Amino acid sequence: MMHQASIEADRSQAERIVLALEEAVEPAAVAVGLFDRGHGRFEIFAHYYAPPSRDALLRLISQSAGQGDLGVLRIDAMPEADWVTLSQGKRGPVAAGRFLVHGNHDRGRLPPRLLTIELDAGQAFGTAHHASTRGCLLALDDILKRRRPCVVVDIGTGTGVLAIAAAKALRQSVIASDNDPLAVRIAADNARLNRVGSLVSASKAPGFDHPRLRRREADLMLANLLESALYDLAPAFAKNVAPGGRAILSGLTETQARTIEARTRSLGFAMEKRFILDGWTTLVIVRRNARATRD
Repeated sequence: MMHQASIEADRSQAERIVLALEEAVEPAAVAVGLFDRGHGRFEIFAHYYAPPSRDALLRLISQSAGQGDLGVLRIDAMPEADWVTLSQGKRGPVAAGRFLVHGNHDRGRLPPRLLTIELDAGQAFGTAHHASTRGCLLALDDILKRRRPCVVVDIGTGTGVLAIAAAKALRQSVIASDNDPLAVRIAADNARLNRVGSLVSASKAPGFDHPRLRRREADLMLANLLESALYDLAPAFAKNVAPGGRAILSGLTETQARTIEARTRSLGFAMEKRFILDGWTTLVIVRRNARATRD
């Protein structure tokens, strides 16, 4: 049986709590999200296969939230067949430039748009409700207004939302990878749901470590990951993004973004643009023509 932990907080606290719950190894959440309760209050929820330790969650939340008015932590059992539906039902459509991401409960109720993406809550990160995903979509929309990259790669694809968005906008193939086989399956299912199954090719791989990825240089790379993963993968980005190609990096607080900027600059990238949403930063960087040699 699935279990849901939920708590209310203000906006700045909520973003920090979500990040802490996503990164936690113990207890490890199946899915984490938040939704707007109005009047500056947000509810954070996390789903677990087994009942999480209340004390462990309270310590984690307290350490990440800091001072402020936190609500009461609730841990409730949920019928396994209903947990996805219940969590998705709390989320409305999200617009990001020309893209519109929604759940199946909104199907038929939205105006027809070419770049509409249907996603439901699942066991992978990325439904556009988090500011990092929304920032990536805004950056992607901005780039595609001016350029048409030939080789597009989505590293750490999660739900596949970014790969699907690129495939829909460009009507061409996109290569995606994730080190979680479940995420790969979810991304492939979502691509088929959004009628780009033949365009999105998802493979299980850490970063670029797959034959399909190693033999191609990306004109555009998408990576919405944790800071530690972006830092570790930066040398691979330098080797696999074509000179003059662009990378969209997200999953970063403003402080973390400065670290990743410095890291990628040392490896031959130049900063082009930043998107800052709700305290989260999305970076657009450009690969300079000269290859950097250090890691």
